[in-house]
Amino acid sequence: MTLDEMAAQLDASADYRVVRRLSQIGQYAPDRSDEQLRRALLVDVETTGLDTARDAIIEFGAVPFTYDSAGRIHAVEEPVVYFEDPGRPIPAEVQAITGITNEMVAGHRIDDVRVSALLDDAGLVIAHNASFDRRVLERRLPAFAGKHWACSREDVPWDLFGAKSTKLDYLLYLVCHAFHEGHRAVDDCRATIHLLAQPRDAESRSPMAHLLGNARRKTCRVWARRSAFDTKELLKGRGYRWNDAQKTWYVDRPPADLEAEKAWLTAEIYAGKASAPFEVTTFTSLDRYSDRA
Repeated sequence: MTLDEMAAQLDASADYRVVRRLSQIGQYAPDRSDEQLRRALLVDVETTGLDTARDAIIEFGAVPFTYDSAGRIHAVEEPVVYFEDPGRPIPAEVQAITGITNEMVAGHRIDDVRVSALLDDAGLVIAHNASFDRRVLERRLPAFAGKHWACSREDVPWDLFGAKSTKLDYLLYLVCHAFHEGHRAVDDCRATIHLLAQPRDAESRSPMAHLLGNARRKTCRVWARRSAFDTKELLKGRGYRWNDAQKTWYVDRPPADLEAEKAWLTAEIYAGKASAPFEVTTFTSLDRYSDRA
């Protein structure tokens, strides 16, 4: 009996789930002459640490791909990957996680011109943790600041696919029954594209379709300025987060929910004051996940 035959037998049983190594796929949906395809760039970075303001890139990976307006992914193009010498030793824990050593990056540098050309051809940049990758990349390569961004972790309602976590390896296992060698930039890019392309929810919408819909929306950020200290638990319970730089609580809401949020703040946080001091700022995918939002 071959391995595939044994795997098929296990798959047929309710007691087993077979997880297969993710293979490289060059084409998902077939191209058609009547479809206008767009190009996106899936990016990932490995860095010396988790501080977006100070830590440096040690590996950059990008995989261009095409998609249509319905969220079907078509051709997956050749990856682009560069090591970069951070100019200081890579911490031992980072070397252990990524397998990237000081010797591997010594003297290497990202090709800024090549990356700029990739960006010129892409209408959308996607990362699985865009709040991290975008900030790091904009600091190193400012051209990323002028692009629309989306996050495959935050812009897809993974609970609709039965997921209780948004970690990439877990989603790949749960939704696609696949595994990959994580913590290397291009491997994570390919895994993310596969995840966005494959499954469908109950409404036959792919993760990529959900991502596009959420990336196109505007976001209203509501700032609970000068809220009383004893309202902290109310704000936290409603999903507000603390912004230490501005010393205030905030929450992001879609435009359709803005009036309801204002009414809640006025009644629950500001005791019905007509001149409640909350503020609202609005941004789009041009600034979402950056330090400007």
